[in-house]
Amino acid sequence: MSIVLEARDLKRTYSQKRGFFSAPATVKALDGVSFSLESGKTLAIVGESGSGKSTLARLLTLIELPSAGSLLINGEDVASKSEDQRQALRQHVQIVFQNPYSSLNPRQKIGAALEEPLLINSTLTAKQREAAAREMMLRVGLRPEFYDRYPHMFSGGQRQRIAIARALMMRPKILVLDEPVSALDVSIRAQVLNLLAELQNEFQLAYVFVSHDLSVVRHIADDVMVIYLGHAVETGSKAAIFESPQHPYTQALLSATPTADPDAQKQRIVLTGELPSPFNPPSGCTFHPRCPKCFDKCRVDAPQPELKHGRQVSCWAV
Repeated sequence: MSIVLEARDLKRTYSQKRGFFSAPATVKALDGVSFSLESGKTLAIVGESGSGKSTLARLLTLIELPSAGSLLINGEDVASKSEDQRQALRQHVQIVFQNPYSSLNPRQKIGAALEEPLLINSTLTAKQREAAAREMMLRVGLRPEFYDRYPHMFSGGQRQRIAIARALMMRPKILVLDEPVSALDVSIRAQVLNLLAELQNEFQLAYVFVSHDLSVVRHIADDVMVIYLGHAVETGSKAAIFESPQHPYTQALLSATPTADPDAQKQRIVLTGELPSPFNPPSGCTFHPRCPKCFDKCRVDAPQPELKHGRQVSCWAV
């Protein structure tokens, strides 16, 4: 399989005003993230709120450009392209948002919403666009009579199917799924996840699955990247991460995941303190103020990703 998406030391900073007499502060929302993704594979991005997951999703879909580092789509570096060339690359990467209702125009019928990407980016006739939209509706499990209905007339699961169909209208190679099932009921969640798996097999899609729900990640992912305060602290295969987590932060996240086995023995790791402010991140390892394995070197030197125990880990204690 070919690599369709590659990130090399991606960084994203924001300048934030703090008052009339104060100098602007710099927020490091993402501080050096690297990975590669093959067609037909799923990379899960996990971490608590404020870790940089959604910032990474915006960079991957070219909603924003990275402040530093390289982003390659089909081997082409986004930063070296003109705006017209980037517009063409955007067609290869589409996003499905967490809340399907807020991502749909309430005044636009579903058929028009599905046809809109083709209207803007293709030369298809009106009949051809309608045929393509109806075909995609059928593929994601929506009935033909839904074509002329408005978003408020659908359930949450149906709206998410509509959002998935719209993302697939341009036949992209990469889908960024930003918490796509977190707003759905458990039974509907399983249906949408099964649909995503079927579509991936049919179209050989590459998924970047952003989530905080590790039970869902365990079901859908091939590889997992754990992010903390803009840093990738552990990256590896799903089996390696879930069976033998190495970074203390990954261990804490997994210890908080519920299990269906009543006889399973789990030791809950409770992290003390709050996520540090990205305005003033800690020196050395950003996780050291909350880490139970912290020692002097952690407070001074920032660890770099190294291959340890079959995965990339950024930790002096491993």
